[in-house]
Amino acid sequence: MLENYFAKKKPGVEDIVRYVSELGGRRPAIKRFPAKTAVFGSFGDLDHRIVNALKRRGVEALYSHQSEAVACALARRDCVIATPTASGKTLCYNLPVLHAVLQNPSARALYLFPTKALAQDQLAELGELSSFSDGKIHGFVYDGDTEPVKRRLARTEGHVVITNPDMLNSGILPHHTKWSDYFQNLQYIVVDELHTYRGIFGSHLANLFCRLARICEFYGSRPTFICCSATIANPAEHAEALTGRKMELITESGAPLSEKELVIYNPPVIDRNTGMRRSSLFETAKIATEALASGISTIVFTRSRLNVELLLTLIRGGLAKRGADPMMIMGYRGGYLPKERRKIEADLRSGALKGVVSTNALELGIDIGSLGLAVLHGYPGSIASAWQQIGRAGRRGGLSAAVMVASADPLDQFLASRPEWFYGAPAEKARIDPYNPYIQVSHVKCSAFELPFASGEKFGVQNVDEILEYLADHGVLHKVSEADGGRYYWQDDSYPASELSLRSATSENYTITDITIPQKPKVIGTMDRRSAPTLIFPDAIYFHGGRSYIVESLDTEKMQCFIREIDAEYYTDGDAALRINITDDFETQGNYGWGEVLVTETPTIFKKIKLATHENAGFGQINLPEEQMHTTACWIMTPESRAGDAELKVAMEGLEHLLRNAAPLFLMCDRGDILVTSRLKDLQLRRAAIYVIDNIPGGVGLAEGAFEVKDELVRAALGMLNACPCKTGCPACVGVFGGEYDVKGAVRALAEEILRGRK
Repeated sequence: MLENYFAKKKPGVEDIVRYVSELGGRRPAIKRFPAKTAVFGSFGDLDHRIVNALKRRGVEALYSHQSEAVACALARRDCVIATPTASGKTLCYNLPVLHAVLQNPSARALYLFPTKALAQDQLAELGELSSFSDGKIHGFVYDGDTEPVKRRLARTEGHVVITNPDMLNSGILPHHTKWSDYFQNLQYIVVDELHTYRGIFGSHLANLFCRLARICEFYGSRPTFICCSATIANPAEHAEALTGRKMELITESGAPLSEKELVIYNPPVIDRNTGMRRSSLFETAKIATEALASGISTIVFTRSRLNVELLLTLIRGGLAKRGADPMMIMGYRGGYLPKERRKIEADLRSGALKGVVSTNALELGIDIGSLGLAVLHGYPGSIASAWQQIGRAGRRGGLSAAVMVASADPLDQFLASRPEWFYGAPAEKARIDPYNPYIQVSHVKCSAFELPFASGEKFGVQNVDEILEYLADHGVLHKVSEADGGRYYWQDDSYPASELSLRSATSENYTITDITIPQKPKVIGTMDRRSAPTLIFPDAIYFHGGRSYIVESLDTEKMQCFIREIDAEYYTDGDAALRINITDDFETQGNYGWGEVLVTETPTIFKKIKLATHENAGFGQINLPEEQMHTTACWIMTPESRAGDAELKVAMEGLEHLLRNAAPLFLMCDRGDILVTSRLKDLQLRRAAIYVIDNIPGGVGLAEGAFEVKDELVRAALGMLNACPCKTGCPACVGVFGGEYDVKGAVRALAEEILRGRK
């Protein structure tokens, strides 16, 4: 146990690294990143009151990237700053905004953050800097929790309004007439955590900025964008796609770096014949439990909501066995209600909580205090996310440590066997599709509600007359013919922005209600419609806050899920059958193609899996209606010469398993954002094929991205296969045990044939 390492001293991160290095007998990959000295720049043309304020806070000079960003913003050039976690990006936008307000009290700025928690953090930071600079600068958070009095003050007196995309969508833009003075004087728009705006969320935000641009133009302003991002491969391209502006890119950080130790730990093999390793879930819980029991504050990241609850249960059980307080750690994930999340954040900052288990919801720059250790349960799916999560420990200086516990997934095993690849891997591209029809039509409706459209008027850079005509034909808009073609006015009775979810292509979500006490039903969470069929079907086990519930019933028309608390010793894992029809073939190259598809998903069965051992404990049927989705897909066809080959089925299933894990390396997406499935006899392609499907209605560029890196994708899958030490195939590479049959060889041969372009 960890406490054996300490005699009379307080445990530190070095002891954690030492403890983990001895867990599996064989020393894991450990890399120490050396400290880096700061590179400074000048204060430039900043107002002397701000410079004096910074010096009173001990800031004698700006870091070089801060100085460059401030100069760019003061010159009113749009810019994006993409530097590492904790490099001081906040000053890059706070300083020019404060300067503008001190020079002209009428100047206004809009700060946009992806979460409410980040907004609250920034208000405190802005207030402190403003007070030091002797300026009467008023900042307000404007979100769903803001009381009416402060909302009025924000509109009339707010120099800086801090909000999130959801509130901009439904609470500000539709009511722009109340904000007329604000929009007339809007000089800066700050977009922080830019890398989080990808996929569906980013595609919505690009359209939201088109709406914002129309309103600013109406009031005669053209604000400057200041964007900040974690390291991604295409920060300037991504910022330009989101904002529609040409961006100046700043990537060289002048901030100092403290020493950091990173451990990539692969749980030891427990069965030499099968290659089975200790459960990564249990090993993660063990490391976190030992650290917390020894007084080391810890954050644990995992990839799914279910794993948050499983880890929370295991860690609390381990703490109780050691006589420690099991409530020193909490879970944190989407689906928790806002007040619950705010309390967890506050308790982490104050030290009332010593640990948290989270999905990627806490990898952003929310102030949760100084943590001693970050434990990553598996590779989070992208290089950018991995370094964001690693950076959550030691954000306030000093030696920091992080442990990434490899799961049995091929990608994790690939990284564990080749850690040098992870240390030097380039970041991925962020991808969006602003022209997704489901998304764009919704925002054109919202924009027409806000301001009438003129014929020929562009929405962003695109002519939307076809969409406007469609909406007019269906009674949503009213067209008034004029000499120049006409204008389109909103005439529907509904309020479009209130029905629009920025985190799904469609606005449908299930409400999850606890009816354990029938007289006191209580809403405890939500779930999007796409995820629901295999997660909250009748008799499914649903976890929330470390407690287990059984799904009593599901109302698919009213989007209601009713659950009852039980003491479950198992969890459920649902499955569904897929049918795929290609509706449009965009492009074909050799064995690859991509285009538009119709995916029909029919829930079939679910497994009951024991919490303690992960053994199967039974099966059940899921009786829910099928769901259809129009989206895009990339397909990889097998050589025609392999038709009827007895080995083909097992080879395709193995390659499918590898591609499912390799794709996030290139696409910067969550694993749930793509579907990977194989068809031994595809009736349309007339060949066996593996599909990489954009799991979002309408698609957001992931299928096109897979097609762009098609050969690299198959090579990465082949690299994962070759990195696995097994002889004939195992769950860590091809998803099954090869035994006497050489599954690994069959998969390798198929991948090599595809890469050679054999048809």
